[in-house]
Amino acid sequence: MRILLAPAKKMRVDTDTLAPLGLPDFLDRTERLLAVLRSRTPDELRALWKCNEAIAAQNVERLAHMDLRRGLTPAVLSYEGIAYRYLAPGVLEDAELDYLQEHLRILSGFYGMVRPFDGVTPYRLEMQALLSVDDAKDLYGFWGDTLARTVAGETDTVVDLASKEYSRAVTPHLPKEVSVHRCTFAVLKNGKAVEQGTLCKMARGEMVRWMAQNRVTNVEQLRRFDGLGFVYDPDRSTPNNDVFLQGGT
Repeated sequence: MRILLAPAKKMRVDTDTLAPLGLPDFLDRTERLLAVLRSRTPDELRALWKCNEAIAAQNVERLAHMDLRRGLTPAVLSYEGIAYRYLAPGVLEDAELDYLQEHLRILSGFYGMVRPFDGVTPYRLEMQALLSVDDAKDLYGFWGDTLARTVAGETDTVVDLASKEYSRAVTPHLPKEVSVHRCTFAVLKNGKAVEQGTLCKMARGEMVRWMAQNRVTNVEQLRRFDGLGFVYDPDRSTPNNDVFLQGGT
């Protein structure tokens, strides 16, 4: 089983807590992306990143001095978004971190896909960014089926906890022999199950941590998840999508 999770825009450097265990598998492709990004003007990069001047300036500076092989942070410690705050790797024991290293795969526009303890450096490049590279008009074309082939070579079961923009880089390319199982986290509004962005991110991180703490090895076990007040709803669920409602039905 492999768990897919999206990255976060906000990143930090932490070279003291835990050491990386290796480098990302697709570093040669990342180097190509880095070269393309460095060829763009600051104004072009700001438009690509869709951010304010301060964030653009910070990331232009990062590009100028970026080293993909030294001074790296384990990916699971580098990302600081909501999902990672609820994943809370800092509270996990060694065996639980080992579980993450084996089962969790973090998707990335820049790195493609990384294991939790692959060493990364802060960057800004979302998967849906319209960056033309070589013959590809965007990053979905650039990564193609590479990530899916890697996942399919590791497992026949995928738990998709990534956002749709990142899932799109993997799940459409998976062979039919690989089962994709998604979890939906929602609240009831006027009798309808409605997903809320921040709450979904919280729940995804919480579920990954729960999976590590409970050593989850099959999708049936996911239905026991009750973090943040969520309860499995069998009536709204389908064979490939478990629906969890906050506060139950």
